[in-house]
Amino acid sequence: MREPVLRRKPAFVLAMLLVVYTFNFIDRQILGILAGPIKADLHLTDTQLGALGGFAFALLYSTMGLPLAWLADRRGRTRVIAASLAVWSAFTALCGVVSGFWAMFVCRLGVGVGEAGGVAPSYALISDTFPAHQRARALAVYSLGIPLGSAAGVLLGGYVAAAVNWRAAFLGVGLAGLVFTPIFGLLVRDPLKAESVKAPGLIEVLRILAVKRSFWLLGFGAGSCSMMGYGLAFWLPSLMRRSFGLDLVETSQFFGLLLLIGGTVGVMAGGVFADLLGGRSRAAYGWLPAVSFLLGVPLFAAGLYSGSAGLAFWLFLLPQALVYLWLGPVLTAVQHLVPAPMRATASASFLLINNLIGVGLGSLTIGKLSDMLTPAYGDDALRHAILLGLGFYLLAAVLMMAGGRFLAREWVE
Repeated sequence: MREPVLRRKPAFVLAMLLVVYTFNFIDRQILGILAGPIKADLHLTDTQLGALGGFAFALLYSTMGLPLAWLADRRGRTRVIAASLAVWSAFTALCGVVSGFWAMFVCRLGVGVGEAGGVAPSYALISDTFPAHQRARALAVYSLGIPLGSAAGVLLGGYVAAAVNWRAAFLGVGLAGLVFTPIFGLLVRDPLKAESVKAPGLIEVLRILAVKRSFWLLGFGAGSCSMMGYGLAFWLPSLMRRSFGLDLVETSQFFGLLLLIGGTVGVMAGGVFADLLGGRSRAAYGWLPAVSFLLGVPLFAAGLYSGSAGLAFWLFLLPQALVYLWLGPVLTAVQHLVPAPMRATASASFLLINNLIGVGLGSLTIGKLSDMLTPAYGDDALRHAILLGLGFYLLAAVLMMAGGRFLAREWVE
């Protein structure tokens, strides 16, 4: 019998998963660059925009991830990933035909349901495919989907909205994901047939994770940094338009290049350093991200209050890399807190914490702060709201550092 593609060409499967994850973040990030036209067309407040960018998406994205990951552990990871891609792409396309806040809210709920089944099974698939000493780098390559997809969403969304309208941008990226779905489903296979591996029960996995202090500390640390990370990803384009005077295309170029350069360098650096340092000390998987957050905060603050968009770009570039560095180390550590058959479910449990806090509250919190500060500061209110939000990176540094202390004793090969 012919050997599955996954066993023969792990690099090919990693590349296919990267494409899927890139679609994930194109569909997720495109709302941020189009916030201005959508706000004007649908007559929304910043709080409503923040709810669409975070809470609406995260509500079912976070809660559905756990049962879908459990299903992937039992029935096959590739099947769940392909079905999820189809669902979130369809709802992204539907975002282009809505006429009001609640219709958009429902569509964003649908995008969240779809994307819930894509990430955790992919983490497990990668960990099953690559040896332990290469996992942080492999997971970092997969995580390139975040800056690549975010940059593509920003650039494509900005250009299409300027040339046509914001609705065409949603329709285009949604349909592209639907076209790729059957290609992924036909070419990628699980390394083992799902029925040949006895998958553990959900309660069994949760019982193991419940007593691991590193899981909770890293999970809440990731939630804290993601709260600011997603908040920045959603609101920075609006900041550049309101406080720095850039138009839609200029904003898409500014933020797209920032994500592409800073995000790519940060993600890959995190994977390389984690593989190099993690073998010597498991604690490095926690303190490496902690140090990066502490270094990034003052640079972000300086960029917020710089005098020009050009200076802001260079001040934002290094911290943009630093705040992406956590992905390779922390995602790898989570994979090693449980035995292999439990990895998708463990990843989904981690993502439940990360996304409920990060995706659910990040853009909403900054939007609410901006609305509260607007009477006093006008268009500059968003700048001050983002500055206050940088405190979440400092909290993340403390939690990550503490989590690293327990990794050595709780690690599972």
